Amino acid sequence: MYRPTAKGYFSGCGGMEIGLMQAGVNIIQSLDLDIEATTCMKANKKYFAHEVLTKNIKDITVLEQPQTEIIVGTYPCNKYSPVSDVHGARTGDDLFLHFFRHIAIARPEMYIVENVPGMKKFKVVMEAMTKLPDYYVNVFCPVDAANWLPQRRKRLILIGTRKPFSVSLPAQIRNRLRLTDILESNPSVEMPDYVVSRINGRYRDKPIIVNPDLPNAIAPTCVAHYSRDLSTRLIKDKKSKFGVRPFSIREYARLQGFPDDFHFEEKRSSYKLIGNAVPVHMGEWIGKQAMKYFN
Repeated sequence: MYRPTAKGYFSGCGGMEIGLMQAGVNIIQSLDLDIEATTCMKANKKYFAHEVLTKNIKDITVLEQPQTEIIVGTYPCNKYSPVSDVHGARTGDDLFLHFFRHIAIARPEMYIVENVPGMKKFKVVMEAMTKLPDYYVNVFCPVDAANWLPQRRKRLILIGTRKPFSVSLPAQIRNRLRLTDILESNPSVEMPDYVVSRINGRYRDKPIIVNPDLPNAIAPTCVAHYSRDLSTRLIKDKKSKFGVRPFSIREYARLQGFPDDFHFEEKRSSYKLIGNAVPVHMGEWIGKQAMKYFN
């Protein structure tokens, strides 16, 4: 079977790349500005033997990069999140323009975009991503990680191709992991005082508490800011002193589909890397569509 080549921009710690590779796509380059993200990728050589660059897409000319059949862009979504409405920040972001620049000049056979559903509200962004001459574009929104994992995470997926192509929509897999399946028996979890304060009702906003023993229990969306505030998402645990606790780093990684041999350092910033990642299974579904197109 033919394995198309691909490169990823804004790769983070590589959730999309793992999924694409599991489907059969040949990744030859990943790029991200965050040195902690690229350091994480480089530390997991079992998964990432290809070139991993710590660079800003704004500083890269298209023609100096290796040419691939697929270009993947998971540019930051904070400007398209509903949270940005609160701060009046609905101005978009120029990073999508640099990704668009690479697509428009390189003219790959396929390009892939993953972002939050809120991106659809940005007419300029959507026009740029869907109206390139000589491309046929499929937009799927929302695609939910809950099809594969016990996490509610809705995303917009956009696939542009040089030839007409029918994409197979994802369906919830049989024997999907349950929330109890991702829990560690003896997790190492930090319990800061502010977590206890929120549990005791000293904060106006109550935490989201998930009971893993309920049928079809599902975790809320893994978010990057969990690294700053572990009290926002808690899970019931009878072994815990307070009956609830934060998710461990490994549990958070499992919610995103990362295999257990994928190494994350035991430090708070790992939650940010995981929360920013594309769920591995979602990346694999996208990769399967790419393999179908090229074969």
